[in-house]
Amino acid sequence: MAGLGANFEFDLKKIIALSTLRQLGLIIRILAIGYPKLAFFHLLAHALFKALLFICAGSIIHNLKDSQDIRFIGSIVNFIPLTSVCFNVSSLSLCGIPFLAGFYSKDLILEMVCLRLINCLIFFLYFFSTGLTASYSFRLFYYSISGDNNFYSRFSFDDKGYYISFGIIGLLFVAVFGGSLLS
Repeated sequence: MAGLGANFEFDLKKIIALSTLRQLGLIIRILAIGYPKLAFFHLLAHALFKALLFICAGSIIHNLKDSQDIRFIGSIVNFIPLTSVCFNVSSLSLCGIPFLAGFYSKDLILEMVCLRLINCLIFFLYFFSTGLTASYSFRLFYYSISGDNNFYSRFSFDDKGYYISFGIIGLLFVAVFGGSLLS
């Protein structure tokens, strides 16, 4: 339900919050079919890239003068490239793009669901909910890369804060290599 709601939302913080609820639902479902270690592994992998997603979203919202509407972040990659690239990497890791942190846990979850003898409806729901995650992740990717910067002048953007950039780069390495290190 949270994944479906995230696909129709335009508020950046609500999309990320609904994404977190969707991942918590996945962890509970993994616990329900009897894989507590896999649920904990997904919780840790999810924390790696979600921390980067929250930091980058906060930076984007700050640069947009506290506006959270994703329709206003068009072509933000041209103005704050470091934050935008890290935001998109963490968003792509959320949907399980190969060899990012989210891939290792999501691939293992879907593999265990395929090997487990479960109801066809539940099998479909696992893959459908993963598709919803990919859908809203690519929607965020689309809004941040393409489109017009609809509201703000480019002079109001700043990607030069030392502490935030250092934190974003550190979390980027964790979001890219953390899943393979955890597995």
